[in-house]
Amino acid sequence: MSDANGSQDWADKKIFTTGEAAQVCKVSQQTIIRCFDSGRLTGFRVPGSRFRRIPREELLRFMRENDIPTSLLEPGLSRVLIVDDDPEIVRLMTEWLESDGRFEIRSAGTGYDAGLETERFRPSLIVLDYMLPDINGNIVCQRVRGTPELTGTKILCVSGVVEADEVENLRRAGADDFLKKPFDLHELVTRIEHLLDMEARTGR
Repeated sequence: MSDANGSQDWADKKIFTTGEAAQVCKVSQQTIIRCFDSGRLTGFRVPGSRFRRIPREELLRFMRENDIPTSLLEPGLSRVLIVDDDPEIVRLMTEWLESDGRFEIRSAGTGYDAGLETERFRPSLIVLDYMLPDINGNIVCQRVRGTPELTGTKILCVSGVVEADEVENLRRAGADDFLKKPFDLHELVTRIEHLLDMEARTGR
């Protein structure tokens, strides 16, 4: 189904052809067929033919495992990139935000990886640890703000060791908000809701 502008609407589709899956994943149809035939992407064949079909949930699983943005299938989700070198903190934030149901999450542990992931993922918001192994938060903020395609990306910096003047420097570098570690995960969501102009969700 296409909208009035001719773009495809995949949000309600339950079963995909290999060609449709290729469009959603932004890869060639042959790549999808190879993944299907090798078992990396599962589905079924149409009875009496060799046509392959891929269920929606299986396509979503495949996309997440291969770091392919799922926004075409889940257009209502806000994309959040978590940048922190502490795997446990990344795990906690990822699990909490994914369980909320309104966010698509990616993560990175260094400034270098954050740059690559930002280019691929085009996040709506970056949760950025100030002290990374290879770079500090100011530089990441400056690079994001210097990229025209990321004009709308919000940056929420987090740290347990930053002084007041450093927080001000972060804001001057392009950070939209700052949250001191350790923080409550409810507060994290509240800050994200505010920055992305989302309606607050109650009951968690």
